[in-house]
Amino acid sequence: MQETTSKKLSLLYVGSNPEVLDILNKHPNQINLVHQDNGLKAIDYLRRFDKIDAILSEAHLPGIPGDEMAVHIKERLGMWKIPVVIIQYEKDKEYRARLFKKKLFVNDLYSYPFDFNVLLTRIQFLIHYLNDLRETPESLAAKEKMYKIPLVKRLFDIVVSGTALLLLSPVLLIVALAIKLESKGPVIYKSKRVGTGYRIFDFLKFRSMYTGADAKLKELEHLNQYNNTEDKKGNITLDEKCPRCAKLPEGEYCSPKLFIGGQIICEYWYHELSKRKKTSTFIKIENDPRITKVGKFIRNTSIDELPQLINVLKGDMSIVGNRPLPLYEAEQLTSDDWSARFMAPAGITGLWQVELRGKGGDMSEEERKALDNQYAMNHSVLGDIKLILRTIPALFQKENV
Repeated sequence: MQETTSKKLSLLYVGSNPEVLDILNKHPNQINLVHQDNGLKAIDYLRRFDKIDAILSEAHLPGIPGDEMAVHIKERLGMWKIPVVIIQYEKDKEYRARLFKKKLFVNDLYSYPFDFNVLLTRIQFLIHYLNDLRETPESLAAKEKMYKIPLVKRLFDIVVSGTALLLLSPVLLIVALAIKLESKGPVIYKSKRVGTGYRIFDFLKFRSMYTGADAKLKELEHLNQYNNTEDKKGNITLDEKCPRCAKLPEGEYCSPKLFIGGQIICEYWYHELSKRKKTSTFIKIENDPRITKVGKFIRNTSIDELPQLINVLKGDMSIVGNRPLPLYEAEQLTSDDWSARFMAPAGITGLWQVELRGKGGDMSEEERKALDNQYAMNHSVLGDIKLILRTIPALFQKENV
């Protein structure tokens, strides 16, 4: 009995509230604290390390809401025994009702501020309860809802990617040699991408930029084709106060609180400022100065994408699907409306690429997200074959993006 009470809990806190972090850090004798500031990083951490006893998460997170993160952890990672407790900063009956429908995944909801000892006692109870609980029919049914690539589609992917890699091996060798001769650095560029079910994997491409290009991205933000330059001159900052919150008593907010850059801002006003500043989720730069000469050619011919056939062969991606997103893009898709795109196969080519790719950047973020969701809801093997046939004319682009 003494061992049970004295054992420190490994607690994963997901969020960025400095006050909550301060509370948790004051109890090093009772908890081993692991901190991730958003749900995508938390999922990736849990996929690699499973030494966690319980999860405490903020309700509203960049990339994936706390309750959807809980569904992913339980349903897709199979971690049914780990209790997930959500922190709510503003009392919201509708949100509480929504969580009740997900009671298999979210084990409790606490409002901030909370009593640490009360919370810890509750978490200890949930740990023992879930460990003693046998799997229920509901949890088994929930596991069956987990997205799986259909067998026919997976076999198609293996045959196509394996055959293509074999036939194109001379081209791959020539391109690798050309890249190596032109500039220093690795031939293959790896980047973390978020694919099906928010799974993070190493995305492979032939390197088309000079080494260190990622560090220069901030300097080139003004060239992003998804930005609306007409509205970028406004002097709007996070210091500007929400007009709705201004009508409420001090300390109250019109919508759930978010913690952005160390500042508290309501969710409504944050999204309003984002619209007015036209901050882009996606990045696409025409005539990018970071691209090498070889890189320009392999991009215009889409040869730089060929190493993704290895991703397909490994099962990270499919030939056709929604484009897997870099972490910085996926983290900005915060609304539930757009989370459906992650419940479909990640692919080399997809609906939005063949619809509007290479047309002078004439595609809004809303159009691209809508096309991703359209594919997620309506994809089929026959539809995939049609998209592959439509992809061929889009391979040779007319613009340098």
